[in-house]
Amino acid sequence: MGSIYLIRHGQASFGADDYDVLSPLGIRQGELLGAHLAQLGIQFDRCLSGDLRRQHDTGQAALAQLRAAGQSTPDIEIDSAFNEFSADQVIRAHLPDLLAVEPEALHILRNAAQHRAEFQRLFALIIGRWISGEHEKDGLLSWQGFLEQVHNGLQRVLQQAESNQRIAIFTSGGTITALLQLIIGVPASKAFELNWQIVNTSLSCLKFRGHELALASFNSHVHLQFLKTPALITFR
Repeated sequence: MGSIYLIRHGQASFGADDYDVLSPLGIRQGELLGAHLAQLGIQFDRCLSGDLRRQHDTGQAALAQLRAAGQSTPDIEIDSAFNEFSADQVIRAHLPDLLAVEPEALHILRNAAQHRAEFQRLFALIIGRWISGEHEKDGLLSWQGFLEQVHNGLQRVLQQAESNQRIAIFTSGGTITALLQLIIGVPASKAFELNWQIVNTSLSCLKFRGHELALASFNSHVHLQFLKTPALITFR
């Protein structure tokens, strides 16, 4: 059987003007992941990422460690099907409805870094509305549309894959959530309960034979846990 490793990007710049930049910790997380993979002797036959910087740069940080250990690694291919959904667009589209019941929402969302717990609570409410399909907004990609985008990307990978290949996909939490829903068939609400637990640079592994897929592992981050440094374990 072949293996597809779904790797969430390292810590991004939460609360900054440009979220799509790895923090110094995010770069370190990517390096630790690569060093761990090298120790395990895992070699990739193919590597992909979405076209977001935090995804691609996580891949580059990890693969640099594999190369430093003497392994040959393929270049990262870009497929935008593995991009994250636009959280900013989802928030903006649903914010007017949210303000009717949460009058402080705009202040909290604008100052997310200072109100992390409240931001997460409000973000979960907005995501719940988005994935329900009951509050569609003109011009906003629906959850079903996002699922279809991710599904098409996965099918392209499987169509091009050879048996026993090891394939890395450097991506994001929402994309991994969509893949979980597609593969194990849980409702979107349950898939997002898992989403909130996905650690930066964690590994989730799919096994495939042809177009048959199974989830083999989820959210492994032992490369961070081994160091017994809680600050390495982040979720954004």
